[in-house]
Amino acid sequence: MHSLNELKDITHFLLEYANRLMGSGVHTSRVVRNTCRIGHSLDVETNVCVLQRNLIVSVRDTESHEVYNEMAAIPAFPISFELNAELSALSWDAYDNRLPLADLRKKYAEIIARPKMDPLCTLFLVAFANASFCALFGGDWTSRGIVFSATLIGFYIRQVMQKKHINHYIVFMVSAFAASLAASSALTLDTTSEVAIATSVLFLVPGVPLLNGVIDIVEGHVITGCSRLIQALLLVLCIAVGLSFTLMLVRNSLL
Repeated sequence: MHSLNELKDITHFLLEYANRLMGSGVHTSRVVRNTCRIGHSLDVETNVCVLQRNLIVSVRDTESHEVYNEMAAIPAFPISFELNAELSALSWDAYDNRLPLADLRKKYAEIIARPKMDPLCTLFLVAFANASFCALFGGDWTSRGIVFSATLIGFYIRQVMQKKHINHYIVFMVSAFAASLAASSALTLDTTSEVAIATSVLFLVPGVPLLNGVIDIVEGHVITGCSRLIQALLLVLCIAVGLSFTLMLVRNSLL
C-alpha cells in the first residue's frame, strides 16, 4: 500500500513522463500505454486524460483505493524519434524488472540529459534532404543547389526565431517566404525553376502532427486528433501564405 506522499511522487513522475512524450511528437495511444505500463509496474492503477493543451494523470492505489490527480500544460519539445524510442523502452524496462520509482527517475534523467544533435548538423542535413526532394520531383542539379541554399536560409531563420520564442505561425510564414524568395533566383537561370520554388518550402511541412492526428482519430482519441490536424493545417496555411508573398513579388501573374 502506498502513502499519499508516495502517490503524489508517482503521479508527478508519470505526468512528467507523459508530458515529455506528448510534447516530443508521440501519438496519444502510445503515451497512454507507456504511462499505464509504468504505473502497473509501480502497483497503481493509472488513467491518463489528454486534452488539447493539457494532460491529466490520475493514480489509484490498488489496496487503499486512494486516488491522486495532477494536471499540467503540455510543453513543446523538439521532435526526437530516438528519445521517444528510449522512453518507450524505459516503460518496458520498468514493467519487466519492476523498477522502483527512484531507479525510474534516475534512468529517465539520464535519457533526458543525453546530448542532442548539433543545430548546425541538423541545418545541413535538412538542406540535403530538401535538395533530395527537389531531385525526386525532377529538378536538375542547378535547382538542387538552389534549393539546398534556400533551405539553409529558411531553416536557419526558423532556428533563430524559435530560440527567441516567436509565435510558431509567424515563424512558418517568415521561413517559407525567405526560402521561396531565395529559391526564386532560379528564375534567372535556365533551370527547372518551378520545381525549385515549389520544393524549397517542403522542409516546413508538419508531417508528424498530420500523421499523429490521423492515428489519434483512428484509435479513438478524436478530440486530440482533430486539434492536431487543425494545428497542422494552420501551419500548412502559413507555408502557403509565405510562398504566396514570394509569388506576388516575382511572378504576380501566377496568382
